[in-house]
Amino acid sequence: MTENPAAIAGWREKWPAPAKLNLMLKITGRRADGYHLLQTVFQIIDLCDWLTFHPLSEDKVCLQEQIPGVAETDELTVRAAKLLKQHTGYAGGVRIELEKNLPMGGGLGGGSSDAATTLVVLNRLWDLRLSQQQLMQLGLQLGADVPIFVFGHSAWGEGVGEELQAITLPEYWLLIIKPDCHVNTRQIFLAEGLTRNSASIKMIDFIAGDYSNDCTAIVTSMYPEVKNAIRALSEFGEARLTGTGACVFAVFVDENAARAAYAALQSEWVVYLARGQNQSPLYKKLDRE
Repeated sequence: MTENPAAIAGWREKWPAPAKLNLMLKITGRRADGYHLLQTVFQIIDLCDWLTFHPLSEDKVCLQEQIPGVAETDELTVRAAKLLKQHTGYAGGVRIELEKNLPMGGGLGGGSSDAATTLVVLNRLWDLRLSQQQLMQLGLQLGADVPIFVFGHSAWGEGVGEELQAITLPEYWLLIIKPDCHVNTRQIFLAEGLTRNSASIKMIDFIAGDYSNDCTAIVTSMYPEVKNAIRALSEFGEARLTGTGACVFAVFVDENAARAAYAALQSEWVVYLARGQNQSPLYKKLDRE
């Protein structure tokens, strides 16, 4: 390992932590430990949080500024850095600066992506040389969505979402509404009426237009804000829930149509205009370094 980690390029630079959408979500079963078995399609998008890492010589992991409402010990970037240190025995430390742009509780994976960027970038900056598969396994300890961001490519997902196969998707324009609510994912997965026995499908079924999300009925019944967002977005395209929400999205082939819908909705809703990405912006930056 490098004796002077601060000499490695990448310290004090801004690193992207992109969001994702679940373009489809089926719940096909449940494991003995309570985790649900899924089929899903992940698409990386170009909305990002940004992280900057500052080297510390002492054995310490901390945030530059605390996230409102989140204890530092609970923040996923801090947990990710500590897990990486614990796994490798690395003796140095880091101060993490986080620019938070992605909404919390929206189903876009912001916290999970922050954790993944922390694992991937510190693996490089600390010269730890763990493989991508090792980082994905560490990430799974932090949350089921962390592996997709370590994987860094749009993917077909199975298992609890960690069995990933890279796929190439159209990089269409996307309009995303964040309703004024925070969906409790655990509450959704514990709901009595949740479908847990959907028949498995094949990738060709998704390509043919099976975009269903087994969580939509429960989420819209429990969160009227989500139902209203779907209704509003449906005036401009096929509105779909990502993951357990709260965010809903519509796909646009035409940029002008996406921008027109954005202009029409932004006065009443928190709206994001984004574009699909097959390769994560994080890995695009790593490839350029």
